[in-house]
Amino acid sequence: MKKKILFMVTSAGLIGPKNRKTGSLLTELAHPYEAFKKQGYDIDIYSVKGGEAPIDLVELDDPINQAFLNDEGLAKMKNTKSIANLSIDGYDAVFVPGGLGPVVDMTDNPPVQKILASFYDSGKVVSAVCHGPVSLGNVKLRDGSYLVTGKHVTGFSAAEEAGYAKDDVPFELEDLLKERGANYSAVAPWQPHSITDGRLVTGQNPASAQGVAEKVIAILESVNVLENA
Repeated sequence: MKKKILFMVTSAGLIGPKNRKTGSLLTELAHPYEAFKKQGYDIDIYSVKGGEAPIDLVELDDPINQAFLNDEGLAKMKNTKSIANLSIDGYDAVFVPGGLGPVVDMTDNPPVQKILASFYDSGKVVSAVCHGPVSLGNVKLRDGSYLVTGKHVTGFSAAEEAGYAKDDVPFELEDLLKERGANYSAVAPWQPHSITDGRLVTGQNPASAQGVAEKVIAILESVNVLENA
């Protein structure tokens, strides 16, 4: 049976005291989207508020990013459904791309937390990249524990933030994950780094987006192999 992936994206287009433009980072949308599409998966995109979801248009010369913008990906981002009307039934995995937007509207968002907890408690795969893991920091599972407690995770590092958006963000993602008891790790700034811990997959930065998608696919395909054994 064809696998189905939920992209849960930010609706925030501005952040910080200077109203820096933001959204979901294009590379972190496009590379996983194309990887899942190539695998033959169905992909839906829901945003926090619904409607047009903002994109931080970086690396426009990247061919995978261009493929996303010139195909159905951009059309889906222009007409997202709201997570308020979301049922997780039928989905195999959820993916939260980064960009600075999630810091604004996913860090302490009860519907976001409920959806992510439901995915994990239901035995489904939960994944996020770069600033996307801010959505995980305050998620509590059915047993009352934080989702990331004791888990090996990564996300945009304090070292990376220092040269990127330190004046725009109200806290360090790295600190949040550590405060919740996560086993946080990072590599040198802007280098690929993605981690699988059971059904949780996280990536450090834009260069890690492809790796997150590949690890999600590996989990889903290994489950498929077991089901067909």
